[in-house]
Amino acid sequence: MVSFDNTEYAFAYKTTAELKKAHFLFSSMAKPWLVNIGLKVLPAAIKHNWPFTKKIVRNTIFKQFVGGETLEETAFVADRLEQYNVQVILDYGVEGGENGEVGFDASADEFVKVINYAATQRNIPFMSIKVTGLARFGLLEKLDASMNNAIGTLMKRYIKAVSELSETEREEWHNVRSRLLKICDIAAKKNVGVLVDAEETWIQDPVDALTILMMDTFNKQRTVIFNTVQLYRHDRLKFLHDMYEAAAERDFILGVKIVRGAYMEKERERASEMNYPSPIQLDKTACDRDYNASIRFCSDKLDRISLIVASHNEYSNLLVIELLQQKNIPLDHPHIHFSQLYGMSDNITFNLAKEGCKVSKYLPFGPIKDVIPYLMRRAQENTSVSGQTGRELSLIEKELLRRKNSGG
Repeated sequence: MVSFDNTEYAFAYKTTAELKKAHFLFSSMAKPWLVNIGLKVLPAAIKHNWPFTKKIVRNTIFKQFVGGETLEETAFVADRLEQYNVQVILDYGVEGGENGEVGFDASADEFVKVINYAATQRNIPFMSIKVTGLARFGLLEKLDASMNNAIGTLMKRYIKAVSELSETEREEWHNVRSRLLKICDIAAKKNVGVLVDAEETWIQDPVDALTILMMDTFNKQRTVIFNTVQLYRHDRLKFLHDMYEAAAERDFILGVKIVRGAYMEKERERASEMNYPSPIQLDKTACDRDYNASIRFCSDKLDRISLIVASHNEYSNLLVIELLQQKNIPLDHPHIHFSQLYGMSDNITFNLAKEGCKVSKYLPFGPIKDVIPYLMRRAQENTSVSGQTGRELSLIEKELLRRKNSGG
């Protein structure tokens, strides 16, 4: 029986000094007033190069949640995780291009560099990308708005929306498709999986359409491309079913990473400000219900679906194990993978690995200024997600006490 209570195994890869640092960090995140000050001050401090800011960030929140500033720095973390049969999903922390087309081309080149590096490592089966690293936000926004004003299937609405772009915009979108095609093609040749991250709802439709097109091209024999489904949206369970039908019709393997979500407060605020129905589930119970329904749906169709369960929820991870055991499916089935963010839920990750499951840490890397948006989301998440910080603290405290009593 899989248990997530074994802290000795969960934290075996951390020294006592590192655990104490983590305890201090999560204790700080448990104070909303402190996090709010940090959210307001930190981005400006980094941007304007305030003295000692980068050093403080690097030794605290950056070290807890990020693999390093360069690919080479992530190697130490990846090697350390490999000792415990934990794999890595590499994520270059780019949130968008500041330099237009030149910047987007540079991001694409960086993604290719990540793929080429991952292909040389036994422990890195996946890398993650954001389409906002390859495309202008405003262009995605325009396409999404056009798609929402059209009727028909996702792909029909996508084709119509693209046809309504100006000649200059169509050329710009062609460049976006070319960048993603290049990334996916190299990944397929190098046998590295590409996880396309979810974005805000008002740019998500063209991201979904583009990702499905890539799956239709590259997922015929094996799973190369994965789309991300955010189940904190009330329409995503149906969307998962629709993607499956498209995969069955077009005869490709549906690669899907299921998450609860990352933009909840921003989504609700925008919906309220612009006076449209919120895309977010009414409550956490509804989100959990759809997430677990997605697990059940996918576990019934592992011949056609390759599933990455990206979750910090203990029940959801145990549900996967329970369903696999009920169906006599091995825990290391090639179409089942688990993942948690680096720096969080080690009790889940390392105990799953101990039981023989394929599990990874999502490991961002990049210059501090580029990963600040990611770090801000982690800080907000640990403040707003009920029980998450308390759970992290209680597990760390349990392990520190165990080590003290055992003399370790």
